[in-house]
Amino acid sequence: MFDIAPVSLWIEDYSAVRTLFEQWRAVGVTDVRSFLATSPERVRQCSQRIRVLKVNRKTLSLFGARDLDHLMANLDQVLRDDTFKSHVQELAQLWDGQTSFSSHTVNYTLAGERLDIQLHGTILPGHEQSWDRVMVAIEDVTDREKARRRLVESENYASGLFAHSPVSLWVEDFSALKRLIDDVRARGVEDFRVFTDVHEEFVSRCMNEIRVLDVNSRTLELFGAPDKETLLRKLPAVFRDEMEPHFREQLIDLWDGKLFQQREVVNYALDGTKLHLLLQFSVLPGHERDWALVQVALTDITARKKAEAYLEYLGSHDVLTRTLNRSFYIDELNRLERKGPQPVTIVIADINGLKAANDEFGHVAGDALLRRAGEVFGSLVEKPASVARIGGDEFAVLLPGTDSVVGEAVLGTLAELLELNNQYYPDIPLGISTGIATSRPGERLEQTAKRADMKMLQAKRMHYLQANRDQRGAGTS
Repeated sequence: MFDIAPVSLWIEDYSAVRTLFEQWRAVGVTDVRSFLATSPERVRQCSQRIRVLKVNRKTLSLFGARDLDHLMANLDQVLRDDTFKSHVQELAQLWDGQTSFSSHTVNYTLAGERLDIQLHGTILPGHEQSWDRVMVAIEDVTDREKARRRLVESENYASGLFAHSPVSLWVEDFSALKRLIDDVRARGVEDFRVFTDVHEEFVSRCMNEIRVLDVNSRTLELFGAPDKETLLRKLPAVFRDEMEPHFREQLIDLWDGKLFQQREVVNYALDGTKLHLLLQFSVLPGHERDWALVQVALTDITARKKAEAYLEYLGSHDVLTRTLNRSFYIDELNRLERKGPQPVTIVIADINGLKAANDEFGHVAGDALLRRAGEVFGSLVEKPASVARIGGDEFAVLLPGTDSVVGEAVLGTLAELLELNNQYYPDIPLGISTGIATSRPGERLEQTAKRADMKMLQAKRMHYLQANRDQRGAGTS
C-alpha cells in the first residue's frame, strides 16, 4: 500500500530534532516561532537532523529521482527558497506538542521545475515519545495552484477559494461484491449497464457488501468522525444520495476489468456537510482475482467545485448589483425571439443622476445607488422574467409571455419598490427613468428594446425638465 499509494509518501526520523528541541527548552526558549524565524541557521540545524528512511514510487517519479540515494544526494535542490517559512511552521507545530503538522509550500524537482505541494506529516502511533518514525504525505497541487493564481489575477475577491486537504485513505474488501458480479456474469449477462438499469437494487446490494477494513486519521478529520468505529457505524450517512450513480459507474468499470479507476464523487461528512471528492480506486497487487484488498484515496475538491460554480455565476451575473449581466441579456433576447413565449414586454431603465452622485459624493455613493437599484430590481420579478444590468447605469427587464397591461403593472410595482427603498435611504434618493415596449407580431425583439430605450430617454429628459435642471450641467450619464 505504501509503495503504490497515489501520493508521495516519506518515512522520516525526527528523533534528533526532538533532542535539539529539548536542549532549547533547557536554555529557556519558549516562543520557538520567533526563535526560528529570526535565524535561518537554526532552521537549517533542524533540517539537517531529519533523516529520510524511505520514500515510495510516487515520490521518485514526482521529483525525477532514480532512487532514494539519488534523491537524498540532491535534497538541497528539492527543499529551497520558499520552503523556509513553511518549515518554521511545521517545526512550531511539533514544538507545541502536536503529533501532526501541515503546510502549503513549494518544492522543486531535480530538473528545477517548481512544485506547489500540500504537505501533511504524522508521527506514527507508538513513536510519539521518540519521533523516530514520521510519515509525510505530499500532494502535488501545482496545476490547481496555477489555476488559483490565474483566478486571483482576474478576480481578486475570489482568492483563497481553492483549498486542498491531505488525502484520505481507505482499505476495503470487495470480495463479496466480486462474487455477486461473477454470479451475474455466470447467468449469461453480457451488457452490465442494461442489467443495472433493470435491476437498480443490485447497485444498492453491492454497496452494502463492501467491508471497510481500515481508514487513516485524515479520513476521520475529513468526515468529522471522533473515531473509526463511529465512522464505520454511520457509513450510510456518508455514502448516500448522489453516491449511488457514481458507484454504479464504478461497478461497470470493474465489470469491464478496470481495476484502477479515478472519478469525482459526492460524499457527506457526519454533520451533513456535502463533500466533493476525487476518488482514486485500486485493487492491490495479488488480489486481482478476489478483490479482497482494495485501496481508495479521496482528495477533497470541494473548494474547487465551489470556485467553478462561482465562475459560472460570474459568467452570467453582474457582481456589483447581483442582477444578470449584458451577456445573459443578449442570449436571453435571442432565445426568446426563437422560442418565445410571445409577446415579450421589455422595460429599459436608467438611474437618474448617477454621475452627479459620483461627482458630489464619490464613487462609493454611486456604487451604493447601483446596489440599491439591484435590490429593487431583484425584488421586482421572478423567473421566467429576468433583470440584467446592460450598461453603466442602465438595466433591462425581460417579461416573456407578458402583454402591455401586465407590463404597466410591473412598472407600478417598480415605483412602489423605489418608494419603499428611499424610505431606508433618505439622504440620497434613488430615481429611475423607464421606458416600456411590448413586441408586435413579426417584430424583432431588438427593435422592441430600441422602442423601450427611446421611451426611457424621453422619460429621462422629462425628469430633468420637471426638476428644472440643466442636463449637461448635472452631468447625467
